[in-house]
Amino acid sequence: MSTNDQSIKTALVLPGGGARGAFQVGVLKAISELLPKGAVNPFQIISGTSAGAITAIVLAAKARRFRHAVAELEDVWGNFRCHDVYKTDYLTMLKSSLRWLGAIVTGGLINMPSSLLDNSPLRALLSRNVRFPRIQNALDHGWLDAIAVTAAGYSTAQSHTFFQATPDCKNWTRTRRVGVREDLHLDHVMASIAVPMIFPPVRMGGEYFGDGAMRQATPLSPAIHLGADRILVLGVRNEIADKAPAPGTKLDSPSIAQIAGYMLDTLFMDGLYSDLERMTRINQLIDSVPEEHRTGTMLGLQAIDTMIIVPSEDVRDIAHRHHQELPLALRILLRGIGGKQPRENRLISYLLFEQNFTREMIDLGYRDAMNVESELLDFVSGADVPRLFAPSSVKQDLSAVT
Repeated sequence: MSTNDQSIKTALVLPGGGARGAFQVGVLKAISELLPKGAVNPFQIISGTSAGAITAIVLAAKARRFRHAVAELEDVWGNFRCHDVYKTDYLTMLKSSLRWLGAIVTGGLINMPSSLLDNSPLRALLSRNVRFPRIQNALDHGWLDAIAVTAAGYSTAQSHTFFQATPDCKNWTRTRRVGVREDLHLDHVMASIAVPMIFPPVRMGGEYFGDGAMRQATPLSPAIHLGADRILVLGVRNEIADKAPAPGTKLDSPSIAQIAGYMLDTLFMDGLYSDLERMTRINQLIDSVPEEHRTGTMLGLQAIDTMIIVPSEDVRDIAHRHHQELPLALRILLRGIGGKQPRENRLISYLLFEQNFTREMIDLGYRDAMNVESELLDFVSGADVPRLFAPSSVKQDLSAVT
């Protein structure tokens, strides 16, 4: 348990999750209302991956006025339409589908398209609205210590965390993951959100990069490398397990859409919970040793206070209520790969950039944050907090927590 100390560095970790990222905006809205008006960014370190990278960059660029930054995020996320993120017209969808089919049938004589969807509208949107040079201004004025965006390198098979930070933050190298200091720009963000096969990879330097969650086995590590003492994690999946089928139930073979949704779910969130479990074990080990004896083998280990907020409702159910709002061309495409059944809503929830869905997710994030209002404010402000504060469903999933 940490004491109230203004020197505590609090990190914000924003995992990916496609359209589910609207939930994170709702939590941030609650935090902005709990803090005094005019407050600067309360997170010295911000680490984002995939859709979380977009939110992270906006917060960093507007660190001087936290409430204003969150209001801008709410305005964008709350008014999203799918065509703001990827092309949804029939011609684009038809060309993409035919090229995939042609490449498979001809054995590669027709070049395989780099992705199923064209996300150039999102690039244009971010280009108009994010002022990347303001990040350095925030660092120079002390409103921010570090901002990190993670992408996966296809050639090196490494997780690359690109960070812009104060001079005391150093590069790092670990097994299949590196931290590289660079001035962040639009390509870093587009690379981080390049979900494999769905969005095109992005070339930076001599390598192509894709979604940062692919190789991010330890999604909390960038924040720790950059000096975090405590970490607030905003997840996008509740941890209530599905019920097992009743004995004798006739099961259909999983469709491509169901498998794709399952893979995205694993990609974005499973590494996070494994990392939380490791951190919980380390915290318990450190706390079990009297402070005066924390030398020798304990040297280099640090206890990290952690708070995680995840949706209290099943996001798939919310997506199902709005699935008809997907553009017709995309609904037809998903129907072709078996995405019309309720069990396929996991995939739909990642692609449903439509305002009724995103607004409901923002509202859910706001309510879930306000339900832990006092604990959340204590955590952000540096007051005494438990080592781990999480919903019971998450604690049950962390086998190290007893």
